[in-house]
Amino acid sequence: MRDLVEAAGIFVLLIGNLGSHHSTLNVELFRGFALADPIAPFVVINDQDSEQAWSFTLLHELAHIWLGQTGVSGGRPSSAIETLCNDVAGRILLPQVELASEPSLIGAPLDRVVARITDIASTRQVSYSMVAYKLYREGVIDQDMWTSVTSVFRTQWLKSKAAQRDRAREADGGPNYYVVRRHKLGNRLVDLAKRMLADGALSPSKAAAILGVKPSNVYSLMNGAA
Repeated sequence: MRDLVEAAGIFVLLIGNLGSHHSTLNVELFRGFALADPIAPFVVINDQDSEQAWSFTLLHELAHIWLGQTGVSGGRPSSAIETLCNDVAGRILLPQVELASEPSLIGAPLDRVVARITDIASTRQVSYSMVAYKLYREGVIDQDMWTSVTSVFRTQWLKSKAAQRDRAREADGGPNYYVVRRHKLGNRLVDLAKRMLADGALSPSKAAAILGVKPSNVYSLMNGAA
């Protein structure tokens, strides 16, 4: 999905901190934002969020680009624009027709609702929170249940994330720095900087500023780009 969006001329970056793991940005602060610039539109996704949620955030921010509306998403939608962008993303990932036959879960116990959301999310490979939101928007669950299941899945995700951090600390080695950096920047931005550097339109120091690396690392980053 990211490749398709970048092929359409939009830069997609994964950024979850202000330069180091010591400045991690909480997903409650932002899940993503869109810069609806007519020349260089950008979508930034908070990679501290669950990977299953990235596709929803990408489509949400893409809707902002389509509307020509720069915006930041985080937490519950607080405006008509945010609600619209959520609905667009939700309808693409989980079309309304697929929920048309979903029986009402209003009044059902929490564990039953959680189990049904888990089944749908696992089948469609989307986030639990997105499925819960869609069920709420379609009237399958009420607002109180939406709040409750969102809290359950949030707690589960935090525990899973903590366990992943523990495993990462115990593991030896890790992915190459340049591989990780390119993944966060996206091929479109790296390739553009590479072409501009080759044409003399960018100096190594300016390319370094764009890519967020030291000037001495610019060529190592670009030479390994896919």
